[in-house]
Amino acid sequence: MSRALPPPRFDNPTVFGRVAVLMGGTTSEREVSLDSGRNVLEALRARGIDANGVDGIPNLVRELQDKHFDRVFNILHGGDGESGVLQGLLESLRVPYTGSGVLGSALALDKIRAKQVWIADGLPTPRWIRLAKGDDVHAAARELGLPVIVKPSLEGSSVGVSRVFSEADLDAAVELAARYPGELLMEQLVQGGEYTIGVLDGSALASIHIVPAGEYYDYHAKYVAEDTQYLCPGLDEAGEAEARDQAERAFGALGLRGWARVDFMRDRDGRNWLLEANTAPGMTSHSLMPKSAGALGLSFADLCWRILETSVAEVAG
Repeated sequence: MSRALPPPRFDNPTVFGRVAVLMGGTTSEREVSLDSGRNVLEALRARGIDANGVDGIPNLVRELQDKHFDRVFNILHGGDGESGVLQGLLESLRVPYTGSGVLGSALALDKIRAKQVWIADGLPTPRWIRLAKGDDVHAAARELGLPVIVKPSLEGSSVGVSRVFSEADLDAAVELAARYPGELLMEQLVQGGEYTIGVLDGSALASIHIVPAGEYYDYHAKYVAEDTQYLCPGLDEAGEAEARDQAERAFGALGLRGWARVDFMRDRDGRNWLLEANTAPGMTSHSLMPKSAGALGLSFADLCWRILETSVAEVAG
């Protein structure tokens, strides 16, 4: 790609002080978070940064009370790591951290509220219905038209998600999604290609066209399978420009900052449909954010450095 990123803001690792890499926690994404955290920790240390891993928010609180760290690299996926709870805690303690603030984190984690914001801003997202307890899910499916996706509104990594092509499978899909906290969401299934694009410090990177060996990009295809294809950049020049513009607008509409990953579908007519924004994206060997950055020449260690830089910029600004 011909696009060039600006140079890094700093070249001295001591500017970051002592960094806590927050990982693990107690959500359904714990194992993915631990994997991401180990990779980030190794990358930061390789660049000379004084970084140490911390498992979960209670341990982080104790470490911060003892003044062991100067800032936090948040790689705690899902739950309180992305809901605004952690962000509010760190704001109150005046500890700099990577990623979005309280409002942006809360909005992005909640797929229903994110859709409401995007629709208000004129951004495309698939038709959807909120499912409250006791709602007639069959009537909702008929209103949207099969096939549909049923998912919990507050989970990531495809946890609790079902694709439903027959009314006979609706009740089981709702039962699965209802095992997780938060409201349920029924969404029109977009027939087409699955894409994602990273956003770093407000600027979109390269899109990725995800081509799983199986029918869907599910948890196994994301974190286990070695035969998923990632085409990056995933679109032609005009398509990349459109995807970057939509991702940056989606990022701004939710009030995000630092970094995020925006997932979208591209239907058979070439139209994009925004699905969700992830404010603490995966950083495993299978993860997409590093691939999106890599297409613009950023190594994994470079990406981690740039993400950490955004926490300094927020404080300085």
